[in-house]
Parts: sequence; structure tokens; C-alpha cells
Amino acid sequence: MKNNTNADNQSIETKKTFIFDENTCPVTATMKVLGGKWKPILINAIYFTAPARFGELKRSVIGITQSMLTQQLRELEDDGIINRKIYAEIPPKVEYTLTEFGLTLSPVIQTMAKWGEEYKMKKQKV
Repeated sequence: MKNNTNADNQSIETKKTFIFDENTCPVTATMKVLGGKWKPILINAIYFTAPARFGELKRSVIGITQSMLTQQLRELEDDGIINRKIYAEIPPKVEYTLTEFGLTLSPVIQTMAKWGEEYKMKKQKV
């Protein structure tokens, strides 16, 4: 017969320890993709105008330089967020669309947009 001691009846509670660092934090992983001034804007622009051409993005994203646009698009492509399709014609035609994986960011971007609108309204009232 097993002894029914008080210690046997107590549940052992373990407190989960959270460790936050740049290598393990999932928010950091997200921010590595979305971070910076231009990437969220470009993802949003491509989402709403796809297929988006380079010149259209340059005109619609106010303030971005051509070299910065090129760099940010390359990084988004390397991260698997956008597709770049090149057409063999003269002048060259390149179109950008969100990948299937990139489309999974749309709820995140839309939630950020909603939060941003609420934040702007709150700041205007102050």
C-alpha cells in the first residue's frame, strides 16, 4: 500500500522562464523581416497594387530613393516575402507580387494599420 502523504498530493508547479534575446525571440524574427522604414510600406503597397511595377512603387512610395527601393525589394525577395517576375521585353518589365508566405503577413500589416490609425487619433486628441 502506498503512503498517501501530503507531499504526494501536492501538485508541483513549475514556473515557465522566458528568455528574450535576438536569436530566440519570435518578435525579433518578425522585425528582422518587417523592420526599417520602408519594408512595411512596400509590403502594403504591393499587397494593394499587385502586380506592382518598380516605377509604380517608386512613384507611390514617397521619399524612397531608387537605390533604397532596390535594396529593400531584394531583401524582401531573399526573405521569401515577394516574388520578382522579369519579362523578356524592351524596355525591361519587372513585376512584384507577394508570395504565398508573404500573404500571411497581410493580417499583421492590417492590424498594424488599424493600430496606427487609433494611435494617430489618440495623439491628435492630446
